[in-house]
Amino acid sequence: MTVQNSRRQFVIQLGALAAVGSSGMALTGCGGGDDAPEFNYGVASGDPLSDRVILWTHAKYPDSDGMVDLTWEVATDNTFKTVVSRGAAQATSATAFTVKVDATGLSPATEYFYRFRQGSHQSAIGRTRTLPTGTVSEVVLAVFSCANYPAGYFNVYAEAAKSNAQFAIHLGDYIYEYGATNADGSPAYASAQAKSLGRVVEPTSELLTLNDYRRRHAQYKSDPDAKTLHARMPMIAVWDDHEVANDSYKDGAENHDAATEGSFAVRKQAAMQAYHEWMPIRTGSDASVIFRSFDFGNLLSLHMLDTRLYGRDKQVTFSELLDPSTAASATATLSSSTRQMMGASQVSWLQGKLAASTATWQVLGQQVLMARMAFPLSILTALNPENTSPEALAAAQAAINAYLTAKATPAASRTPEQQALMSQTKLGYNLDAWDGYPAARETLLMTAYSLGKRLVCLAGDTHNAWHADLTLAGDANPALAGVKVGEEFATSSVSSPGLEEYLSALPPAQIKGIFEGVVDDLHWMDPSRRGFLKMTFTPSAATGAWVFVDSITSHTYSVATPTSDEVRSFSLMG
Repeated sequence: MTVQNSRRQFVIQLGALAAVGSSGMALTGCGGGDDAPEFNYGVASGDPLSDRVILWTHAKYPDSDGMVDLTWEVATDNTFKTVVSRGAAQATSATAFTVKVDATGLSPATEYFYRFRQGSHQSAIGRTRTLPTGTVSEVVLAVFSCANYPAGYFNVYAEAAKSNAQFAIHLGDYIYEYGATNADGSPAYASAQAKSLGRVVEPTSELLTLNDYRRRHAQYKSDPDAKTLHARMPMIAVWDDHEVANDSYKDGAENHDAATEGSFAVRKQAAMQAYHEWMPIRTGSDASVIFRSFDFGNLLSLHMLDTRLYGRDKQVTFSELLDPSTAASATATLSSSTRQMMGASQVSWLQGKLAASTATWQVLGQQVLMARMAFPLSILTALNPENTSPEALAAAQAAINAYLTAKATPAASRTPEQQALMSQTKLGYNLDAWDGYPAARETLLMTAYSLGKRLVCLAGDTHNAWHADLTLAGDANPALAGVKVGEEFATSSVSSPGLEEYLSALPPAQIKGIFEGVVDDLHWMDPSRRGFLKMTFTPSAATGAWVFVDSITSHTYSVATPTSDEVRSFSLMG
C-alpha cells in the first residue's frame, strides 16, 4: 500500500507544529514589534536521561546584538497549566544567540512539553520525553544520517515525525561543509538541483571559520521539516566527517588543504564549537568528547561513539595499497595491531560500559559500517565507477559472474582458475569504514564476545541501507573465525545520493545483487533510496524497518509499506 503525503496537506492537517498533533501550538513567537525577540529556528530537545533533558532554541532581537533574557518552562500539558520545571537563560552573541539548558527534576518515561518565553513573546512549543527506568517492554528509535540541504528536501524528517518513534538518533553528517560550486564553477557535490529547489547553501563558500559553520547550521535549522522533527521528539546525536570536512580523522581530512585553508586544528575547533551551539547535545568540560551512554531501563544501553574526530588514525587508501612502491608499508599500516579508530581512552571507556551494563541489548550508535564488506580485488577493480564504456561494463560483468560462479561451486569441484579466484586478496570496499581498521574492530567485537553481550550496531555514512552480521575475524584465535557477535542495522541517507550515483552505469538491482552475492556477512542492502531506519527493541528481538520516500525533489512524496525484506529482526535467541 502506498500513502500519499504532501507538505501542504501535512501542515493543514496537523497544525503549525505538525509533530505534536492537535495541540494547537504555534510555530512562531507571539506578539510583534521591535522589542519582540525572534525565534526563527524553532526548538529542539536532546540527550534525555531519566530525570532531565537538554532544551534548545535560538532567540535574537531584529537588527540588534543585545542579550535576550528568557524563561524556559517544562509542563505535562501543552497549555502549560502544570509546569514542573522552570528557569532562566540568556541568548547572547557569544553563542550566536543559541540557548541550551539542562531541564532537571523530571520523572522517568514521561512525555513533556516545553517552550522559551520573554514576557508575552514565546518560541514554538516542543514535545520531549525522558528515558525509562526499571522493566521496559519496548523502545522505538528513528535513526538518521547524512542530511544534505542542497541535495533535496528533508521529507525523511517529515515522515519520521509522523511515526511512532519515541527518540531520534542522528549518526552524523547533520550538515555538509561544501560550498555551492567547485573551483571550475560547476555545482558542488549533490548541488546540481540546489538552485531550482531554492536550496543553495549559505554561505556559498566552503566552511572554514566559526562564522561559516554557524551560518550553515542556521540554514539547516531553518528547514521546516527539521524544525518539525526536533519539536516532535528528543534527539541523541553524534558528528561524522561533514560537520568538519570530508573523510576527517583526528589530525586532518581529505577535504582540507593546509597550504590554502590553514590549520586543520583551528578549523576542527570552530566546527565543534558551532556543533555544540546549534545541537541539543549535553556539552561537557571538553567539547571534543561526545562519546556517552544512555540507559533505557533494563532493555537497552545505547553507547554513542566518536569514530571520526576523537582518536581515528589517518585512512589508508586503495592507491597506496595497490601501488608497488607503497603497498608493503600501506599493508603493514592497515593490519597494525595499534591502529586506532576510536582512540585508546574511548575504547577503555566503552569496554567499561559494556562490562557494567546489565541491559538485554548493547547498542552502538556510531558513524560508519562496522560489518566486514570484503570484496576480492577482481570485483573491486570491476566496480570502478570509471568503467562506463560498453566494453568495460561487459568485462566487469564477466569478472563478477566468474567470481560468483566460483563461490557457488563446492570447493572440491572448483577448477584451478576458480580456486585462484577464491584465494585472491580481499579488501573492504570502503576503507574509511571499519574495514580500514580491522584490528580495532576485532578488539571491540572480542570485548562483546568475551562479555557475552548481544551487540546491535547502528551505522550511517554510506547513504545506503544495510543489514549484516558482525562476526569475528579470528586473527588471534582461528577457531573463532566467523563467530557471530551481533548484527548491524545501517540507515540510508536523509537526502545525500548513494551507490546509484557512484556506480551510475549499473542499475540499482544489479548493484544490490553484486553486494549481496559477494559479501559473506551481508544479508540485505538497498543501493538507491533515501529514508530512515526505525528500530524497535523488545526483550526478545531488535527489529529494523527501513522507511523510504520516493522523492526528495518535491514536497509531495510517497512512502510504501516496508516489504518483508525491509523489516529484519535480530532475535535474542538468534
